Amino acid sequence: MTTEITSPDTERLLTPAEVASLFRVDPKTVTRWAKAGRLSSIRTLGGHRRYRETEVHALIAGSQTARTL
Repeated sequence: MTTEITSPDTERLLTPAEVASLFRVDPKTVTRWAKAGRLSSIRTLGGHRRYRETEVHALIAGSQTARTL
């Protein structure tokens, strides 16, 4: 059994596939957004990209607000 310890300073990081499923796009699109500066990414020691959950949700909220205008 794995126990995940979270503190107020830690934030959940999402994989490109998780972000892609939230936006209903291909994971490569998420990578292109990061390269274009629309979304910041963190690199793991293995070189994989991870995205901050709060930033992703803020981007989703912003895109939903833009649709209603």
